[in-house]
Amino acid sequence: MDGILVYQQIRDLVASGCLSSNPAISPAQIQPSSLDLRLATRGYRVRSGFLPERCSVSERLEETTLYAFDLTDGAILEKGNCYVIPLLEQIVEPLPYEIRANPKSSTGRLDLFTRVLVDHHGRFEQVPPGYVGPMFLEVVPRSFPVRVRTGLSLCQIRFSTGHAVLTDDELRAEYARRPLLLDDHGAPIPLDQARIDNGLCMGVAIQRDLDLRSHIGFVARRYTGVLDMAADNQHEHHEFFELIHEPVNHRYIVEPEEFYIFASKERIRVPRHLAAEMAPYEIGIAELRTNYAGFFDNGFGGEHGTRAVLEVRPHDVPFLVEDGQVFFKLRFFKTSEAPQVAYGDAKLESHYQGQGLKLSKHFRQGSEAEASRGD
Repeated sequence: MDGILVYQQIRDLVASGCLSSNPAISPAQIQPSSLDLRLATRGYRVRSGFLPERCSVSERLEETTLYAFDLTDGAILEKGNCYVIPLLEQIVEPLPYEIRANPKSSTGRLDLFTRVLVDHHGRFEQVPPGYVGPMFLEVVPRSFPVRVRTGLSLCQIRFSTGHAVLTDDELRAEYARRPLLLDDHGAPIPLDQARIDNGLCMGVAIQRDLDLRSHIGFVARRYTGVLDMAADNQHEHHEFFELIHEPVNHRYIVEPEEFYIFASKERIRVPRHLAAEMAPYEIGIAELRTNYAGFFDNGFGGEHGTRAVLEVRPHDVPFLVEDGQVFFKLRFFKTSEAPQVAYGDAKLESHYQGQGLKLSKHFRQGSEAEASRGD
């Protein structure tokens, strides 16, 4: 059956030996419809990013590397610099699947720009069917210097066959059976109030409500210390972000080359038999990047829905954002069968189920609210 491979199929694929890794791929890397990839032991500071369409990544690294460094005990990646890091996982047997990559949620929320690249291929974030060889990750910290180490997962991949994406008609039929969007009270939003245009369109919240009680967003500080990406629930938000409080007119101007985190206006719930991916609403809406991380696994949002968190980086000119303005869309995908494990199940570490406006897992939970009460 056409669709995205799910938990048990990915588990079987790993067990078959088509993917190789030392140390071996752990069960914790397998998600409902994706596989986490890990950093290897060595990284390379390069002059610039590149696409190795006519050569291997290693050959291009020989030309562009400024220096190599060891990741075993951790290494600092400086803000604004470009790095290429081999991944522990390699493909050792040809696979018939289309493989697509994406940053993990925690990676995107730190403004850490990452892209997977492979030998002799002219596209980022894709592994062509039949490819055999290593995979690499381009990493550019945009807002903070970060400490990374061997075994850390910054990105994930999905395997799919055939035509997996739902058409707008299929999406409307799915929505009619069970609404996918809910308001902040948890009430389903009717189909005639949902906007479907090559995916399900969603807006940005610039007004406080039941979930956003004290602030409506975050903006990254410009000069910070090092953020250790192996340290969960350790960092204080105020060391890296400033709070954005509710503007009087429910409009907010985002400034060029700043990094913002907002929440969606609506809550989303992804059915267990589908997966989703976030995409910009349309490329011409503004000179800004609206998201780094885009994979939504089966079951995201549970029964009552969860807000999507938006990473926003404007370019060139300031841009006025209004409450509820359509800022992105979710494209839904069939999965080849129902997953045995869904997002939010006890078997998985689902850091963002039931989130409101939430920073990455590296920040001490509750510090935003505590800081807000003191402002």
